[in-house]
Amino acid sequence: MAGPRPVVLSGPTGAGTSTLLKRLMKDYEGVFGFSVSHTTRNPRPGEVDSKGRLSIFPMLLGAALLPVAEVLSSGSSPDYHFTTREMMQEGINNGEFIENVEFSGNMYGTSKSSIEDVRALNRICILDVDIQGVKNIKKTDLNPIYISVQPPSMEILEKRLRNRQTETEESLQKRLDAARTDMELSKEPGLFDLVIINDDLEAAYDELKSALMEEIQKVQDAKE
Repeated sequence: MAGPRPVVLSGPTGAGTSTLLKRLMKDYEGVFGFSVSHTTRNPRPGEVDSKGRLSIFPMLLGAALLPVAEVLSSGSSPDYHFTTREMMQEGINNGEFIENVEFSGNMYGTSKSSIEDVRALNRICILDVDIQGVKNIKKTDLNPIYISVQPPSMEILEKRLRNRQTETEESLQKRLDAARTDMELSKEPGLFDLVIINDDLEAAYDELKSALMEEIQKVQDAKE
């Protein structure tokens, strides 16, 4: 694939990935982009097939749509490549997808071509994924920069999630269980190029920016 290297970001809900991404995209407007997911579900009112257009929403990778969409949304409906189950399964069988998942009876996934669309515009494609998504992408030839954002501790993460007051006790415990697994797996040698412990937002942002600066500079230089 031509163009700047993609970036794979991963971390449990409450670690601060969404906040860091929002700031990064504000500071470097026109440098980053998200690819458009494929889905077999029917379009909702107002949604159109987004073939050939970039979405402001991240991809559906892993178990569910990741919360970064909530902070990066402009208020419009997300765009997808709407397709049939047969066509999508054929693409998966042919190795055209780097990631796919079935959720609520519908298939979702991200094709290699959708990432190429972002890179063709000389933008850094961001993939915000769960830990299983990271492992699946490792099996491909994508060659992205792998970055994990983690909370300082489970206690601090729980406090952050409770302060949001958006979770039931049951959903909170599910998120905490997933976070424990995520934090443990993030320590696996070689899985990530960088693990950021987000105990100070400014320091975490500086780490993220430094890790991506070489690719950011390539994009900016190409625009001149």
